[in-house]
This record gives sequence, structure tokens and C-alpha cells, in this order.
Amino acid sequence: MPWTEIVTAVLLAIGVLFSLTGSLGLLRFPDFYSRLHAAGKTDSLAQALILGGLLFVSPDWGVSVRLVIIAVLLLFTAPTATHAITKAARLDGLAPWTRLNPREESKEDAKP
Repeated sequence: MPWTEIVTAVLLAIGVLFSLTGSLGLLRFPDFYSRLHAAGKTDSLAQALILGGLLFVSPDWGVSVRLVIIAVLLLFTAPTATHAITKAARLDGLAPWTRLNPREESKEDAKP
């Protein structure tokens, strides 16, 4: 097996692992903002790793240039889109999740 296929397999596996952790973050985190943060961060890195892995087995320079252009565009647009979605949610009035300890909750309940 040539070294390019080994590098491709490693980069694809790491990219899939990051994508999986982002998916788990969507399921485990408590609110919209933290879920979007987990998905946005891991998604950008996973896409870059997967496209980088495909770059090693691309058949010609045309495909390689396209893969690099796609990777650069994704690395700029994904965080920008995440920021825009978060800002729209905040302007719409979606408050971030906060954890209060039991003493603070009881104090707030006791207030008139």
C-alpha cells in the first residue's frame, strides 16, 4: 500500500472522528448555543481533514485545486454562518442556558 493511501486513511479516520464528536455534542449539550458551538467547531475541522485526505489521492492537479478551494471556502463560511445563526437567535430573544445551584433557586422562589 502506497504512503499516500495510508495518509489518506488516517486523515479520513480523524475527520470522521471529529465529525462524530460534533454529533455527540449536538445530543449531549444542554442548549442551542453550546450545541451550535460543538457542531461548528468540529464540523470545520472535520471537513478540512476529510478534504485534506482526499487531496492525497486526487487524480490530477485540477481536482487538487478544487479541493483546496472548497476547503478554504468552508473554513471561512462555516464559522461565519455559525456566528450569524447565533446572533439571529440572540436577537430573537433566545437566552443562554444557565445552571443555578439549589440554594440560588430557592432564593429566587422565595422572592415576591
